[in-house]
Amino acid sequence: MDSILVKGNGPLNGVIPIAGAKNACLALMPATLLSEEPLTLTNAPRLSDIRTMTQLLESLGVEVSALQDGKVITMSSHGLLNPVADYDIVRKMRASNLVLGPLLARLGHAVVSLPGGCAIGARPMDIHIDALTALGAEIELRDGNLHAKTQGGLKGAVHEMRFASVGATENFVMAATLAKGTSVLKNAAREPEIVDLIHCLRRMGAEIEGEGTSTITIQGVDRLNGATHPVVTDRIELGTYMLVPAITGGEIECLGGRINLVGAFCEKLDAAGISVTETERGLKVTRRNDRVKAVDVVTEPFPGFPTDLQAQMMALLCTADGTSVLEEKIFENRFMHAPELMRMGAKIEVQGGHATVTGVEKLRGARVMATDLRASVSLILAALAAEGETVVSRVYHLDRGYERVEEKLSACGAKIERIRSE
Repeated sequence: MDSILVKGNGPLNGVIPIAGAKNACLALMPATLLSEEPLTLTNAPRLSDIRTMTQLLESLGVEVSALQDGKVITMSSHGLLNPVADYDIVRKMRASNLVLGPLLARLGHAVVSLPGGCAIGARPMDIHIDALTALGAEIELRDGNLHAKTQGGLKGAVHEMRFASVGATENFVMAATLAKGTSVLKNAAREPEIVDLIHCLRRMGAEIEGEGTSTITIQGVDRLNGATHPVVTDRIELGTYMLVPAITGGEIECLGGRINLVGAFCEKLDAAGISVTETERGLKVTRRNDRVKAVDVVTEPFPGFPTDLQAQMMALLCTADGTSVLEEKIFENRFMHAPELMRMGAKIEVQGGHATVTGVEKLRGARVMATDLRASVSLILAALAAEGETVVSRVYHLDRGYERVEEKLSACGAKIERIRSE
């Protein structure tokens, strides 16, 4: 199993190109199941999760080609499709459940294993099931698989979700594009990745209104066309690399960044003493003082502070002047990085969904272990600011969501390298 070795060496300076959004791409790829014509995605991130989704789609009968070193993905579902999403693939990644809605819409039946992914809470499938059931699907759980079918196809309906689930919103919207009649989803998630998906579906001929709001209206059509669509900038990778100069000092320009993708995050950075300036190419980030100020953080659905930036923000606040409180309201069990940061000298107390962080002047290098995707990169951020060497193990988590981390950070002066397992 690979590890990452980091030697803290002071301020970092340079430019970091931000990839296309993993979570957007993982929703866009299953959209190919809705049409017989090719769907091409540009600005795709080069990640293990994208390879897993490719493997899943190929197992369903989709032809997938990666071009331009993986930055362009072309998919075609013109052939005979297999309606069964097998456990051996689905267990690797939560987003595998996003094939359920498109398969139901296109074929009228599907068998999808319950999904896996990071162990950061229940993330129940019942929200997805309720949403698709509202469209006329019949779904039952047998032997760890969701067996879904329709009688005469999906039908438009009005449905209000009990929680603004991103994945359930994506599943409902994709399924409703081919349903008979008009569908309205209330309490829909508003994340930029959903907006990006709807823009792509509209390019394919879907009739959808209300993206970016809590009410989305879909007028079903008989068929969708092919399209070419650029994947939106990854706001989580963007926020992560914005924290590099915040925790080490120096100045980093994040290419492709936009403040509207990370508005609530930028507000917290400003309160902590971090300057963010929009440029023609992206966002330039600098620290105003030698030490950041303590701030309180509450994770919320978009446009609030993202849960996927909570671990990284905690790493920054470990070195802040004062005491900060982080409240995690999206996922339970998402402070697993706290004990690892404490191995580096951080002062953190966790009680339920709250973590109290008392800043220290300096963290110390140590051997630590990544517990999930975002936790892994939070440890790398902490290591960049720590004295001595840090070895982060189990970085296969990291490769699911960040492409070429060592290359991007090394270009800014970081002393970081991957230790390959034998």
